[in-house]
Amino acid sequence: MVTLDAVLGEQGAGEAGAWVLLSYRVPREPSSPRIAIWRKLRQLGVAQLGDGVVALPADARTREQLEWVAEDAVQAGGSAVVWLARPTTAAQERQLAGGMAAARAVEYAAIRQEAEAAAGLADTERASMVRRLRAELRRIGRRDYFPPAERDAAVTAVQALALAREQEQAEERS
Repeated sequence: MVTLDAVLGEQGAGEAGAWVLLSYRVPREPSSPRIAIWRKLRQLGVAQLGDGVVALPADARTREQLEWVAEDAVQAGGSAVVWLARPTTAAQERQLAGGMAAARAVEYAAIRQEAEAAAGLADTERASMVRRLRAELRRIGRRDYFPPAERDAAVTAVQALALAREQEQAEERS
């Protein structure tokens, strides 16, 4: 398993990397803008720090994504502020990153289980399942900032499912 220390890099005691924080408020009614914002944040894989406060590791892409969500909150009649911040210790950052990695690990484990269960499906169903699982791996990968070991197991399981299908097709042709 990849350790978070390896992912976060060797940092000195008390040092932590930069994070982009979004603090937002959206009116309860109508609920559709609030739900849309929640869905966008979920797709981004944010760490929920508190009510209306989320974080992502800082880079140009994550900053821009949270700025877009902030605009959505303001357009919905709410308020939003995007911040750049650092946890006060590397231990706090490891905890934050660990929570994000654990959430992705659950998603990857589900994909692995689906791929393994699909081995007994008919050829056309298996082909459809391979396409769907590959798409899901890409979606998860976009929000996977601290890849857990479960990622490799999920990728391997989907590759094995695809390979088994290709081998069966080759045998049928010969």
